[in-house]
Amino acid sequence: MSRKPAHTTDSLLDAAADLAAAEGAAAVTMSAVAAATGAPSGSVYYRFPDRAALLASLWLRTVDRFQSGFLAALAADPPQQAAIQAAHHVTDWSRRHPTDAAVLLAGPAAFGSAQWNADAHEAAATQQARVDEAMRNLGDRLGYHSRADRERLALLIIELPYAAVRRSARNSGADLTHSTEAVDRIVRDAMNATTTPSEDPGGSAHR
Repeated sequence: MSRKPAHTTDSLLDAAADLAAAEGAAAVTMSAVAAATGAPSGSVYYRFPDRAALLASLWLRTVDRFQSGFLAALAADPPQQAAIQAAHHVTDWSRRHPTDAAVLLAGPAAFGSAQWNADAHEAAATQQARVDEAMRNLGDRLGYHSRADRERLALLIIELPYAAVRRSARNSGADLTHSTEAVDRIVRDAMNATTTPSEDPGGSAHR
């Protein structure tokens, strides 16, 4: 019977995430991950051929973890509830997973996206395409066909909750629970108040 490896890909990425959350993405090096886990350097290089691969893997795994719940929320019925649940997911997931949230807040550039290989770039593009498609579908279900309405939807359920998470991250004494409740209230009020999408004279051009 084969023995389980002492240092798995996930355990190495967990250590990388801890380093990034505590000291920033610049602290995530091959040697730092090896030291944090007690793994031989060879074990790290076996799974990640270089630092760019390590950083790309950390970023892509974190996005996948976040998106699983976010995409499910966007598909909920009715569509107004989907918008509310999606915005809630951003803040609630960040509150429950502060280490992963710190990785997302840093952004892909902080994790060396310019040095990622073609496969990593393709994977990141696929992740973004999934969100874009889900947002388009939600916009269609809400009757939001104009560019202005779709932009308003993105601001409401993506940018607003992310702003709340960033604000909490900058203030060590902030309680993201209260921010989550505030975002939930704002989005719920907006969805309840919206009966007809705004008229955009140029909207037909974007249908």
